[in-house]
Amino acid sequence: MKSIALAGNPNTGKTSLFNMLTKSYEYVGNWTGVTVEKKVGKLKSGDAELVDLPGIYSLNPLSKDEGVSIHYLMNEMPSTIINIVDGSLLERNLNLTVQLLEYGQPLLIGLNMVDIAKSRGIRIDQKKLAKLLGVPVVPIIARTGSGCDEVLDKLDQSVSPSTFQIDYGEIIEQAISVIDARLEADPPYHHRWLAIQFLEGNQVVKDKLSAWIPEEDLNQLYDQTEKRIKDTGESHSLPSYIYKARNERIKAIIGDSVHVEQNSTTNWTEKIDRILLNRFLGIPLFLAVMYLVFQFTFDWLGSQISDQLDGFLSGPVSDGLTWLLTTCGASSFIKSVVLEGIVSGVGGVLVFVPQIFILFFFISWLEDSGYMARIALLMDRLMSSVGLNGKAFIPMIIGFGCNVPGIMAARTIEHPKERLLTILLSPLMSCSARLTVYALFAAAFFSSHQSLIVLSLYVLSIVTALLLAKLFSSTFLKHEDQSAFVIELPPYRVPQWRILLRSTWEKGKGFVRKAGTFIFGGSVVIWLLSYSGPSGFDVEMNQSFLAIIGNAIAPLFDPIGFGNWQAGASLLTGFLAKEVVVSTMNINDA
Repeated sequence: MKSIALAGNPNTGKTSLFNMLTKSYEYVGNWTGVTVEKKVGKLKSGDAELVDLPGIYSLNPLSKDEGVSIHYLMNEMPSTIINIVDGSLLERNLNLTVQLLEYGQPLLIGLNMVDIAKSRGIRIDQKKLAKLLGVPVVPIIARTGSGCDEVLDKLDQSVSPSTFQIDYGEIIEQAISVIDARLEADPPYHHRWLAIQFLEGNQVVKDKLSAWIPEEDLNQLYDQTEKRIKDTGESHSLPSYIYKARNERIKAIIGDSVHVEQNSTTNWTEKIDRILLNRFLGIPLFLAVMYLVFQFTFDWLGSQISDQLDGFLSGPVSDGLTWLLTTCGASSFIKSVVLEGIVSGVGGVLVFVPQIFILFFFISWLEDSGYMARIALLMDRLMSSVGLNGKAFIPMIIGFGCNVPGIMAARTIEHPKERLLTILLSPLMSCSARLTVYALFAAAFFSSHQSLIVLSLYVLSIVTALLLAKLFSSTFLKHEDQSAFVIELPPYRVPQWRILLRSTWEKGKGFVRKAGTFIFGGSVVIWLLSYSGPSGFDVEMNQSFLAIIGNAIAPLFDPIGFGNWQAGASLLTGFLAKEVVVSTMNINDA
């Protein structure tokens, strides 16, 4: 089966297009580098696989994300490349497009966000652009699926290999000819592309070239070429000279194919950013937004649904199961394991499912609307004061759902020190598993302002993480340099219900799955420990194995006020899964 690569800058709608072209679904967010590793899906036509590469700005890898893409192009060589570009930011996107054209494989351009470009007064002559680049250009709106069928139709047709070239000047062209002559017909790659990438400082390409040309010869050619460029006074380095030549060609293409209408009005994104990114109002507004999210989750909506679900499980469900088990002549042991073990244990956790899904829904809304990337930008100044940058705040936000994907998201951070710090601190974020415990404590100890209590616990976890980041960056990571912060700010847009509901389910399904596996099994084991003891089965709770285990570790928690066996046993079972703490407490009270 042939392989098709999907490449583009971050936040150009690449993963949305992937979802539209394939039968599979990948979660879509708005922060940079949402796709950490390549994703593979089968095209709807069924005759090829589509590989979703990480969002990159250049084929010269400066991060792990870009490294994934260049290694894929070097080692697997796709039969066709779909390059998705943002029509509203065409000039910047074409830098990657030109490098992909020089790669020499068949290429199809998906001109995305043409609706946003039009609203900004940008008129793109699609046919003229296709003629100048020498490849098909298909206007699309990936979020809605507009134009995606035409992309599939183009893929079914034969897409010719790219013949696009830029004249980089006599000095560079001579160096390209030297490399081309030395390679002869050995490498399967386009010789000119290899030479340009090498001269631009691409270490991955250099490592590949050293298999055919001795590294000493490569270094000598590079140094001689760079010296000749410097002697002309046109540039201070070889990569910057190539970038300048490429950019001049891109500007010429834009000038011939794009017309920008003079529009004195500021677009909505800029107007909103003036308020939300204000240095004085930005963070208070962010806290206000999060407060409203928690109000909906725990007071206005979530608690109402959870109370109804709790009443349903403890009422009709329990009564119905009791009647059914009695009618079937079940023993007291079976009745106890079903009603006290499964219903009380698993049910005590399931009542929080509505609150968890509501929280994930609002987080998905913030991501898809474009606001989440602004939060990272807002937090950059605060994060930089503790040795991190704003990009590290995104894995922490993801950690509110689950710490594991939060740690995985930290892999997109380029600087080793900041990546290590973020990974170390992500487990401190209050994940959805802790949310059930927070909600239980808030309901048990506070009669009002429960959402504010839970919000304060989330803020406390962030403050603790920042303090530890400052400590770590001032001690054993003190001598590491701090990187610059660069992030893509997508335009604001109204999230689509289909994407919101799917992304909410993708976030929350892990919790539901855990309720049916770990929590179910843990609840049965905990019930069995509470039902049995040294004297046999159906013993008093205080004489059970669970009480014995709890009493053994209770003295450890006595200084902080948790010196009884119930608390000790609940905390111990939390090592299986944090939600099982709630199950244990429910079984202890059953």
